[in-house]
Amino acid sequence: MLLAGDVGGTKTLLGLFEPAGERPRPVAVRAYETAAFNSFTEILDAFARDVQRPLTIDAFVSGVAGPVVGDAAHLTNITWNVSTAEMAAGAGTTRVRLLNDLEAMANSAEVLTPGEVVPLQHGVTREDGNAVVIAAGTGLGEAYVPRVGGRLRPVPSEGGHADFAPRTDREIELLRMLRAEYGRVEVEHVVSGPGLVNLHRFTHGRRECSALRGVTAALEPAAISQAALAAHCPACVEALSIFVSAYGAEAGNLALRGVATSGVYVGGGMAPKILPALQDGRFMEAFRAKGVMSDLVAQMPVKVILNPEAGLLGAAVYAQEMIRT
Repeated sequence: MLLAGDVGGTKTLLGLFEPAGERPRPVAVRAYETAAFNSFTEILDAFARDVQRPLTIDAFVSGVAGPVVGDAAHLTNITWNVSTAEMAAGAGTTRVRLLNDLEAMANSAEVLTPGEVVPLQHGVTREDGNAVVIAAGTGLGEAYVPRVGGRLRPVPSEGGHADFAPRTDREIELLRMLRAEYGRVEVEHVVSGPGLVNLHRFTHGRRECSALRGVTAALEPAAISQAALAAHCPACVEALSIFVSAYGAEAGNLALRGVATSGVYVGGGMAPKILPALQDGRFMEAFRAKGVMSDLVAQMPVKVILNPEAGLLGAAVYAQEMIRT
């Protein structure tokens, strides 16, 4: 039996999987509010109680929303750490591996079905090329997926914390506002759930927005998106428009850096929820606006991942490889 995890700043998924071909088969999957627990061990204990069955785990792999250094990771948007020692103790196996969450998600790319992705640009998939994954949610995750020995092999990145590069006069105004607040402005300050809230403050100024009336902080990005997609608030519409364009531009930057001729995968919790905005042309216009490299990126396949458990699935794929090697 395989145990897989996907530890995010907002939600943690745990799942039992059986080895099966290229794609492990899920047996039991549970979701937990990350902030409701004081440690990963507490979540593992809750999962063991919830599945109510004796577990013999052959391998345990978990993605985590933060940089993995050695055998441990500190979560970027929550206060506790995760270690392989903690994982081994919780699962009763020495076959454990801790991955960056986007590295885990990237392991699912080659086993996703056509129904689990939506193309934004069909492009031409090169079987000898590389891929990249970008995912906006509680934060902004990125991963390179170079092809090594004929197979795509994910490499973690903390590119979401790189410097934000404005491209328009309006984005330069945004940069000035965010620089006054943060000092150094990261891409994640714009392209993420909290980034959309920053954009909302930027487009509204001091004006009150009915879309956020009575809404808790955790639900603000969703409320802004819904108001924008329904065209209920012009300032919300502008906030989402800037978000989508900046998202496309950063995806294009990542695609260039990774020479992603085998595909660009857009994951995370936000993309499926704002899919109409991603499909209306603004995302791909910014993605392709790369000067002398515009023709190159125009040939790259770009797909939105619809499967909300892609990170968990990718961790299970890695765990299955561990028991087969």
